[in-house]
Amino acid sequence: MSATLNEALIRDVVAEVLGRLGGNGSSPAAVAPPAARGGADGLFGDVNAAVAAAKVAQKRLVAAGLERRAAAVQCIRDIVIQQAEELGRLELEETKIGRLDHKIEKLLVCGRATPGMEFLTTEAVSGDHGLCVTEHAPWGVLGVITPVTHSVPTLACNAIMMIAAGNTLVVNPHPSGAKVAALATQRFNRAIREKTGLEDLICLIEKPTLQTADEIFKHPDVAMLVVTGGPGVAQAAMASRKKAIVAGPGNPPVVVDETADIEKAAAGIIKGAAYDNNLLCIGEKEVFVVAAVADRLLEAMGRHGGFRLTGDQARALARAALHQDEKSGHWVANKEFVGKDPPVLAAAVGLSIPAGVQCLYGEVDIDSPWLPCEQMMPFLPVVRVRDVDEAIAMAVKFEHGFGHTAIIWSQSVDHMTRMGKAVNTTLFIKNGPCMAGLGAGGEGFSSFSIATPTGEGVTSPLSFTRVRRCVMVDNLRIL
Repeated sequence: MSATLNEALIRDVVAEVLGRLGGNGSSPAAVAPPAARGGADGLFGDVNAAVAAAKVAQKRLVAAGLERRAAAVQCIRDIVIQQAEELGRLELEETKIGRLDHKIEKLLVCGRATPGMEFLTTEAVSGDHGLCVTEHAPWGVLGVITPVTHSVPTLACNAIMMIAAGNTLVVNPHPSGAKVAALATQRFNRAIREKTGLEDLICLIEKPTLQTADEIFKHPDVAMLVVTGGPGVAQAAMASRKKAIVAGPGNPPVVVDETADIEKAAAGIIKGAAYDNNLLCIGEKEVFVVAAVADRLLEAMGRHGGFRLTGDQARALARAALHQDEKSGHWVANKEFVGKDPPVLAAAVGLSIPAGVQCLYGEVDIDSPWLPCEQMMPFLPVVRVRDVDEAIAMAVKFEHGFGHTAIIWSQSVDHMTRMGKAVNTTLFIKNGPCMAGLGAGGEGFSSFSIATPTGEGVTSPLSFTRVRRCVMVDNLRIL
């Protein structure tokens, strides 16, 4: 089954929701506080208690059979689709980053395009010496860290895939997105209990800290760690002695060569960079365009929702929105600008911009601090280069070897091939915005955990299984 999203359908749903809200998705309406809890429903104040509950729940999940497991997964799908408006609003209200229309859309994507039990196929080989069956078995209790950038989508996406694979979760959400993650966890668990009788498939630490994360990392009954977050937590997970699937940082470059369809490239680049105010780890972070078409691209970006800054304005915005970390020397984003709307960035340099601007952009020099920084805000630096070879070389340099995501706009198969070999990224997208790499406008399925440091790539239910082989010698072959 193709997991490509029906983009028109999702756009219609989002437009309808936003019409009811009376806004364009840039600012949340006031939201009511979460309903009073009628029991824990998967919320815990103590890691040991959470792991103990998840351990019992995992044994019951496996014993319950595949039909009830599938029903549990469907409960999560139904909630994130049916309650996308409310959960998206609550997440934006709590985290104060990103865009409402895209918060809603991410939940719809999660519910409709995240793979489940259909991935768990059994492989069988028979021959003169009997039968060999290979199946995918669960690990048990998984320790999960979720980010502030996509609190509920990452939680729901992981839960769908992990429960489909027969595991239960102990989740330490990012503190800045913990309330909405807790609310979603309660709703998932309540629906699953009512439908299947199973409890505590998702166990969430209600007040997460670095200490509770460390306790999960070290707990003897946590079989695997699954971390989606920044460099610090990613390194901590990989330093543990447990099996770890780590979705680390990215700084995706874009190359535009002289053969590209410039109008399509401009539209796609702005669309991807503006998505959820550039919070996506796969999102376009810097553009290297061949000089022969640079002016055309810069002009076209302004016709497709971009607002162009001058060189001085781009430098002024960098001084306001970025700083150099004292310990590492790396350029990092100032938190007050991460995920904010374009008018907030524009105001920082004394500008008032027209309504409807999706993303700021501007031409910068090769030594600009915008290039090495995963800025996660709607400003896109553009660099003019001599030719496609220099563009690819710069893309490799500023991708930092993360192996995450890279994008090219080109009609030359040779150029595409050369760049693909050079960047060696998990996602390599040709002639489309970043979201196409995860099934939104391109083929393939969706995931909110792109495991680049540990090599699993775009995670699926199979990522959270152990491969088991059962061999019967000289029997069960019936032909």
